[in-house]
Amino acid sequence: MKLKRWRVLLPALLFGVSSLLIARPTDRDEDKPPALGATADLSTAPRVGVDRPKPTFPLYERDKRVHGLKPFQNLVDAAPAGSTLRPPPGSYAGPVVMTKPLVIEGGGQVTIDAGDRGTVFSLQTDGAVLRGLHLTGSGDSHDTDDSCLDVRGHRNVIENLVIDNCLFGIDLKQSSDSVIRNNKVRSKPRELGVRGDGLRLWYSDRNLVEGNEVADSRDMVAWYSHDNIYRGNVGMRSRYSIHFMFANNNIVEGNRFYDNSVGVYFMYTEGGVMRNNLISHATSATGMAIGFKEASNALIEGNEIIYCAVGIGSDLSPFQPDSKIWLRNNRFAYNGIAVKLTSELGGNVVTDNIFEGNLTNVVQAGRGKSGLNEWRGNYWDDYQGFDRDGNGVGDTAYELYAYADQIWIELPSAKFFKTAPVMELLDFLERLAPFSSPELTLKDDRPRFLKPESIKGKVTG
Repeated sequence: MKLKRWRVLLPALLFGVSSLLIARPTDRDEDKPPALGATADLSTAPRVGVDRPKPTFPLYERDKRVHGLKPFQNLVDAAPAGSTLRPPPGSYAGPVVMTKPLVIEGGGQVTIDAGDRGTVFSLQTDGAVLRGLHLTGSGDSHDTDDSCLDVRGHRNVIENLVIDNCLFGIDLKQSSDSVIRNNKVRSKPRELGVRGDGLRLWYSDRNLVEGNEVADSRDMVAWYSHDNIYRGNVGMRSRYSIHFMFANNNIVEGNRFYDNSVGVYFMYTEGGVMRNNLISHATSATGMAIGFKEASNALIEGNEIIYCAVGIGSDLSPFQPDSKIWLRNNRFAYNGIAVKLTSELGGNVVTDNIFEGNLTNVVQAGRGKSGLNEWRGNYWDDYQGFDRDGNGVGDTAYELYAYADQIWIELPSAKFFKTAPVMELLDFLERLAPFSSPELTLKDDRPRFLKPESIKGKVTG
């Protein structure tokens, strides 16, 4: 009997303890994202070894193109700490390991080639500058994270590098307060799933990632990395433009992401701002411009989301109690589905957006849960009401019902027939004379009547 009693009481006790451990947000203005995220100060935590030992490759195992090249390591070894190294233009053999702060100025005329083995350049110091180098020819081992540039120090500046023919491009582990600027990164010509990441942050905080171009790679990723800024970057023909996992309070602004499977994905995150980005042509079978998985308190504002299979895809988000996700001043145009909510938690606040030319504006999974999210002040191109008083707001609410759409929403295998003539006919008949009860997906009490020329900065009170 005692054992049975504990089986009943234990889950309740664990739930109670976990509730005490979770920091609950205080009362706040519902339209202002709170400053949630990591609170532990890890700035003085010691670095730990996170890599497998890098193998050593003799010259004869490297590609013949590097045979006869001068080792760049000799120049690094001869330079005094704190000095500026300006190598003569030309090609040099890698690998290179730098353990002292130097400024290396390549001027766009210096190539370091590891001959398709191992890692090209390992930066294992603080306060260094790498500028104007061409790094190429890493190995292709995922076990040892072969890359063009490994960064294992803080407060470094890495800019104007050309990185190609590498498994991983730039790989930061436990490296914070650095600047990664104006670099061009390409992966090895491999199938998408076996490429390395163009840019990876792992336990790396407060870095500025600005003006880079990452193309034909796998992902840009940030794992367990907080308070980073991604600004003005271009991502093309990869899988994830940026994938955040357990990464809080990162800012993504002014970027352009084209032809990737997924634009930006927030997974198990708290906080974060994504504003004024352009995401287009995420059109693969899993194509999605912005995704959420058990994420909370994110602000998505002023973005252009066009020609994607799904604009916003949200799963169990917002996740934390009393948290929200704000979608405002965005333009969703010519997407398959503009907003797809696959859970019934609610907490999404959707205001002052433009919805135009989408095959389906909003999909809400589940039944009878439409009132848990907030919709107001959006422009809907299929709004059928009037604005008799000319105040720019529709006289009646915009209501979106799911008629025959319920078939493919609840039976994913039927999605293949989504725009087939038979489905369109069935949907027309449902609207003309419903023979089943349609589901209310959303209600916007104050829809915009005219499409605004610009919606940035116009937030409904």
